[in-house]
Amino acid sequence: MALNLSYASPSLKGAIQVPGDKSISHRSIMFGAMAAGTTTVEGFLLGDDCLSTISCFRKLGVEINLDGDKVTIKSGGERSWEEPSEVLDTGNSGTTTRLMLGILAGTSFHSVMAGDESIAKRPMKRIIDPLRQMGADIRGRRDGQYTPLAVQGTKLTGIDYTLPVASAQVKSAILLAGLKAEGKTRVTEPVASRDHTEIMLEHFGAKISRNNGTIEIDGGQTLTANHVNVPGDISSAAFMIGAALITSNSEVKLTNVGTNPTRTGILDVISQMGADFDIEERQTSGEQAADLTIRSSALTGIEIGGDLIPRLIDEIPLIALIATQATGTTVIKDAEELRVKETDRIAAVVVELTKLGADIQATDDGMIINGPTPLKGESVKTYGDHRLGMMEAVAALVASEEVVIDNPACISVSYPDFIEQLNSLLN
Repeated sequence: MALNLSYASPSLKGAIQVPGDKSISHRSIMFGAMAAGTTTVEGFLLGDDCLSTISCFRKLGVEINLDGDKVTIKSGGERSWEEPSEVLDTGNSGTTTRLMLGILAGTSFHSVMAGDESIAKRPMKRIIDPLRQMGADIRGRRDGQYTPLAVQGTKLTGIDYTLPVASAQVKSAILLAGLKAEGKTRVTEPVASRDHTEIMLEHFGAKISRNNGTIEIDGGQTLTANHVNVPGDISSAAFMIGAALITSNSEVKLTNVGTNPTRTGILDVISQMGADFDIEERQTSGEQAADLTIRSSALTGIEIGGDLIPRLIDEIPLIALIATQATGTTVIKDAEELRVKETDRIAAVVVELTKLGADIQATDDGMIINGPTPLKGESVKTYGDHRLGMMEAVAALVASEEVVIDNPACISVSYPDFIEQLNSLLN
């Protein structure tokens, strides 16, 4: 069912808590299931992707109980897991699919993973290749490039691997396989990517070392159950940040947002564009967090690329929208990874923002946006991509007529209450 949005000169006021960080929520379930004992999680994201992770581990025999955004995981550790009698359905979740390949590779049993149509198109070769170098037995379509994927658990050996492209998911899969591998596993990344896995490994008692872009872990370690407080997801907060920036007379406070330095590229970008915002910092479960207060701002176009891209890759659709309201030209480059996300996000963002009146063009590795341009009403597509859906809803705030969004249900993948929270801030 389509969503029709129309706002008359809105301003946004108030304070909200955005949903729990998706990356941390996934890992809290995975690590809690791998650890012996009872792990408790607060602030868990009740989005479809994270619920897919819970479903997979329940099929491995792990007891997981939900009470609102609180989760209790009771596990005897990996040795207590059972061979699943059903396919592990990872839904739309690339994180679940890719990290579980590393986790399952060193088990003593056989398992099969598959997801939805989007996951079936997403490349797995960059995960499979290093895992096979460790001895993993993984098979699937086109020699394991695409799901469904069958994993026959086997003994693994540590490797020294240099990532060709910075990727938290590839790095994490190798490190998680390295926990069960014989000897040391070393991963070197060309640019720092999200380090939630490294932080949580330490939080659950694993010993790892990090030095000049190389992460090293010894095999044979076991994890100990712990408590995890999940801060708000900055990738979700980004859409509220953008909404406050581009609507007039707005001031929005976002409480307890995760501000892990590998994820705060969006804050660097809006700062360079001239945004007016404040940060009050704190820490939780080894992760940095903060209260953010964002105000309407006169923005200027900038160039975005290089080392900054891995720190804001999921926020680029929103940044493109913000750029349509900034003065001057914004250039986004070095973002080829967007072509293999839930959809080809470069093409999709350009097509849909063009419908709304933006002056935007695609490049091989990004896009060029000229602003400011007034946006108009139109029917737009989400392509089943939650971040496209949220970007289009924010665009409706500044569009001159009604914006009609197809398949808004996809937003529930990461932010089930997004529209309700956005509407609650309308002044």
